[in-house]
Amino acid sequence: MTEKEKMIKGMYYNAANPRLVIERYKANIICTRYNKKALLEVFTKHKSMRRLLNTTGSFWIKPPFNCDYGYNIHLGKNVFINYGCIFLDVCKIKIGDFTMIGPNTQIYTACHPIKSKERKNGIEFGKPVNIGKNVWIGGGSIILPGVKIGNNSVIGSGSVVTKDIPSNVVAVGNPCKVIKHISS
Repeated sequence: MTEKEKMIKGMYYNAANPRLVIERYKANIICTRYNKKALLEVFTKHKSMRRLLNTTGSFWIKPPFNCDYGYNIHLGKNVFINYGCIFLDVCKIKIGDFTMIGPNTQIYTACHPIKSKERKNGIEFGKPVNIGKNVWIGGGSIILPGVKIGNNSVIGSGSVVTKDIPSNVVAVGNPCKVIKHISS
């Protein structure tokens, strides 16, 4: 199994693998070019981001946007990602239709071992993040590895989502907790 295959499956892998280094470099080039374009250059922006991300639907990403690989980011239709978002996508990040993500939100799938010996050897692993349909994530939120957020939920600004959030709720805080159930 290649290091890339291990990475995508959430297994321990070597992030210094030359193929992965090149793929991160390519994603960085696309993000850097995208981030330098004027907001009015919609067609060009979508064209470059479509080469990077997994999506067939319409979407809007306001620069700056940064990610590790891009190909592990799966966007539904009509997804909106505001300014300054960072997605560390060593594993799959799935974002459902009509989801809105506030500025400076960070989504992490990358993890590092607790044992220092393993970290010194450059070993990493990941856990996928799944965000449902019609979700609104407030600005400055952080979504940690392995989290699932259910359909129609709202995550309050500045929240740190450490555990799964069910559908049809408002959740806020650090750590993020459900404060209200809502009808869909």
